[in-house]
Amino acid sequence: MSMEGAAWTSLYHAMHATDERRPFSIATLRCIAAFARPHRRHLALFLLLSVAGALLAVATPVLAGRVVDEIVGGASSKTVLTLAGLIAVIAVLEAGGSVVTRYLSATIGEGLILDLRTTVFDHVQKMPVAFFTRTRTGALVSRLNNDVIGAQRAFSDTLSGVVGNVVMLVLTFAVMLRISWQITLLALVLLPIFVLPARRMGRRLARLEREAADHNATMGNQMTERFSAPGATLVKLYGRPAQESAEFAMRARRVRDIGVRTAMVQWVFITALTLVSALALALVYGLGGWFALRGQLDAGSVVALALLLTRLYAPLTALASARVEVMSALVSFERVFEILDLEPLIQEKPAAVAVPAEPVSVEFDAVSFSYPAADKVSLASLEEVAVLDARGGTRVLHDVSFRVEPGQLVALVGSSGAGKSTIASLVPRLYDADDGAIRLAGVDVRDLTGDSIRATLGMVTQDGHLFHESVRYNLLFARPDATEEELWDALRRARLDTLIKALPDGLDTVVGERGARLSGGQRQRVAIARAFLKDAPVLVLDEATSHLDAVSEAAVRQALERLARDRTTLVIAHRLSTIRDADAIVVLDEGRVVEIGSHAVLLAKGGLYAHLVARQLGALAPA
Repeated sequence: MSMEGAAWTSLYHAMHATDERRPFSIATLRCIAAFARPHRRHLALFLLLSVAGALLAVATPVLAGRVVDEIVGGASSKTVLTLAGLIAVIAVLEAGGSVVTRYLSATIGEGLILDLRTTVFDHVQKMPVAFFTRTRTGALVSRLNNDVIGAQRAFSDTLSGVVGNVVMLVLTFAVMLRISWQITLLALVLLPIFVLPARRMGRRLARLEREAADHNATMGNQMTERFSAPGATLVKLYGRPAQESAEFAMRARRVRDIGVRTAMVQWVFITALTLVSALALALVYGLGGWFALRGQLDAGSVVALALLLTRLYAPLTALASARVEVMSALVSFERVFEILDLEPLIQEKPAAVAVPAEPVSVEFDAVSFSYPAADKVSLASLEEVAVLDARGGTRVLHDVSFRVEPGQLVALVGSSGAGKSTIASLVPRLYDADDGAIRLAGVDVRDLTGDSIRATLGMVTQDGHLFHESVRYNLLFARPDATEEELWDALRRARLDTLIKALPDGLDTVVGERGARLSGGQRQRVAIARAFLKDAPVLVLDEATSHLDAVSEAAVRQALERLARDRTTLVIAHRLSTIRDADAIVVLDEGRVVEIGSHAVLLAKGGLYAHLVARQLGALAPA
């Protein structure tokens, strides 16, 4: 590596390393060792080749000096050619070794990225829904991208760099001292001029780069929100396009100005360090030549010293930033392990059993529930706040008890915030009850396997979420082995087959982000078709017809009634007209069951249910 290259390398690492003063963590090292263990053979060979490369790098200048001495001394051409051949062999070995080292580096690095990403992804999938409602998606994705790559560099770059540079530094310094200790020590005097400005300038450039990154992130957020279909609609309806454009342009101009300053500071710095390297070489040639003319040093030794000088400065500048690089890598590892250390609230017992293969009942037995506090399910760094919200633990369900027998349809009704959707989320064990028990076929859901619970339940939520994939993909998500005929049958039963056939690509039509290319009612019917396709013995319908018009609602309600036959069905509905024929209606108020009975019985009782029906029919003014 040339001195200019060493300057660029030193400046780059100083700019991009995170110099955070953090305590040394033995636990972090143990976790790192666990991830490195599967790659230990590649790592050992990688380090061995790094050491060999350092040895070869020092050998070339020494042989070049020998060639000069042999030429000056009038040696035979055979000797000169032999030395030149050795230099060529070393060059070939260095080239071959660098290719193999690069392959090992890529294999180790990419393997580590694979291990970290899959481990974090699998772990995140086990987190409760509360984790996702609190976490900023961008911050979580950054952990799987930026921090994982930062951790990978600890193996592919930093580790080999430190080992190789230490070996090269020791050998180079020893050879230079042996040739001329006076020139070696004088050359080292210029080292602080070479290294210290790189550190200082690197920190300055890092601040500029972070500022530019912040502006870019803000522009990215602005574009992401404004360019989505709902965001673009909101801006057109209520926004001020001129002000939006001015804010975006202001940040873009700031990024431009920072880019110009960064480029100029870098160029001035590199030019100055190139000048320093030239002065160092001038010192070697001048002082070395003076010694050579006085007979105290061979000409070849002067050439060897000049070549070795680059081998000395490069590892010294690299090692000067090594501590910062190591700490930066540790920070990246800790940020990844921080997620892995967050224990999922919902965990499957080792002795968990499958849901019994019989008609399945759903039972709530004196269930009380509070949504978990932030410190139980989240991290401040993922929410991008200084301190987690300490609030939490307020009871939203109080001693809720009811039972849905196999084949029954039971409806949950109540005002907004009464706890209906919370109950629906407890059945598939998205959360666990604080007190009491939820049972499927008489078995507490905490004693059941997650796979059997998912196989037993079919659920349609209020938003009918769809992935930015094809209609086919969104349907097969519920049942990957479904046939083409079964897909169309599910769509027909959801009264959606005619629409899908009319689309340009039919089942392969991409629905857009969150299903934005479909209407609200169409999205909901795709979600209902997904439930039809799954054909699960237990159905949970959380506002399943909330986005449908009167005609579609009537058609889909008939299909849902057919689907609900001989199944255990729990329905949540604001439109009370949709649950008149329910076997039982559970009326909730502020998380408590206040009434249970059929539509007729509850109307005759004249309680809260009768009041809710009257309000919807317009007999009473809204509260």
